[in-house]
Amino acid sequence: MPDVIAFGDLTSGFADHPGPAAARYRDLGLWLDLPLWRVLWDQADARPLADAVSDADRTLTYREFVAAAQARAAGFLDAGLRPGDRVILQNQNSVEFAVNLFGLLRGGMAPVMTLPAHRINEIAHLAHTAGAVGYICHDASKDFDYRGLARDLVTRAPAVQSIFVTGDPAEFSPMPDGDPESLRDVPAPDPDAPALFLVSGGTTGLPKLIARTHNDYRFNAQRSAEIAALTSRDTYLVALPAAHNFPLACPGLLGVLSVGGHTVFTDNPSPDNTFDLIEKHHVTVVALVPALAQVWTAATEWEPADISSLRLLQVGGAKLAEPDAIAANAVFGGAVQQVFGMAEGLICYTRADDDNEIVTRTQGRPMSDLDDVRIVDDNGVDVADGSEGELLVRGPYTIRGYYRADEHNARSFTGDGYYRSGDRVRRLPSGHLMVTGRIKDTIVRGGENVAADDVEENLLAHPDIRQAAVVGLPDPGLGEKICAAIVTDGPAPDLPAVRAFLADRGLATFKQPDQLRVVRSLPVTAVGKIDKRTLVAQLT
Repeated sequence: MPDVIAFGDLTSGFADHPGPAAARYRDLGLWLDLPLWRVLWDQADARPLADAVSDADRTLTYREFVAAAQARAAGFLDAGLRPGDRVILQNQNSVEFAVNLFGLLRGGMAPVMTLPAHRINEIAHLAHTAGAVGYICHDASKDFDYRGLARDLVTRAPAVQSIFVTGDPAEFSPMPDGDPESLRDVPAPDPDAPALFLVSGGTTGLPKLIARTHNDYRFNAQRSAEIAALTSRDTYLVALPAAHNFPLACPGLLGVLSVGGHTVFTDNPSPDNTFDLIEKHHVTVVALVPALAQVWTAATEWEPADISSLRLLQVGGAKLAEPDAIAANAVFGGAVQQVFGMAEGLICYTRADDDNEIVTRTQGRPMSDLDDVRIVDDNGVDVADGSEGELLVRGPYTIRGYYRADEHNARSFTGDGYYRSGDRVRRLPSGHLMVTGRIKDTIVRGGENVAADDVEENLLAHPDIRQAAVVGLPDPGLGEKICAAIVTDGPAPDLPAVRAFLADRGLATFKQPDQLRVVRSLPVTAVGKIDKRTLVAQLT
């Protein structure tokens, strides 16, 4: 096996938890000091022949899953990757995603969990920030060829030398497998070091890296599994992109594996597909964003599949409107669980014993008694329960800083370690939170956070656009749609032309405007900044 490098390189630019806090989390049994991959290995010892993961093409038992992950880990090492290396993982929802994830973890590498919808702008930026040396993808999906993205990537991020492709690899490498005996020499990871990197939804500019440790992320998954009352009899359907924090560890794939349950992957979340999967696999738990929850609720009127096995319908990623929550809870027999949280840490859930009003009106309460939540006014002063303010949080699974992002950290974290979420909330006496809005200039479109200035910067590169402002407008299906208001010096491009221009620049599809408005001028504040509140009023 190739020589390994120290984990110190992985932790350069990583903000860990202060010693006293970390000691407290250990003393209370929240942090177990175990590698994250052990959530799978431990259950494989107890339930070797039980189904672990499935997609449309194959099913792996726990024993087969471990064997596949070990072979993949050995293959990565044989191909030149080292423990501590960062590797971009951009797979479709599939068993292959799970094998690659656990192969990287078992080999000591740290996967950077990117979405199928990300394009070269985001991928190159994340590769550069992470110091990535590898990239993993499928060959193509839904008319997009990821091998083309890989070709651009090696030009923009020359450090990325190892590229592995599921399917037809073209000039790149096929997915590697090797002899698991070589894993004996892989050093045990520091449980307080990053195990993997999630990608921020973005509140300013390009996405940031969220380093989640072996200790904090295992707690995230297992505590979520406890609240969801998961057991080995549960089957979880991954209908959202699997690299998201929500379907990955809230409780998601990791939480289900931790109890010996079965996970089913699909990349088609439409009811005509998913309802059949629920019937076929007796799915008991699924996570959706509000737009999908609306569609699923309506589809129960015409889809013939038997979905009576579904006992928990988690809805998060954006605020679920109260009428939609009431409708979904009625149709799905009281199965709705509201989920509010962030990849940076804090997760709130409604509970099985909450009354209907709490479930339909609030976004849940923190999952851990160790979640240290403050709600503050514009001056940073704590407000009384029932009053609106910004949500600040720190705790056993909330990061203390973005990875290698000192400038962002100075704005996003307080001096004593609280994460400034940018969410406006009200807290009830019961501890449940009601989300009332956002402070940061972010559009929440279909559960994806889109930084307005990222889209604006790309729009301003268009030769015919002199000024641009991007805002979110209410949308019954998406929650918010992206509206771009532009000022031009000559003929104005239409929406298809603008979207094609942005696609050519490598901007992810979910960040592109849904609506384009050409205006003579943009409203400004007294100090000359674009007044987006006034702009929204003008556009609606």
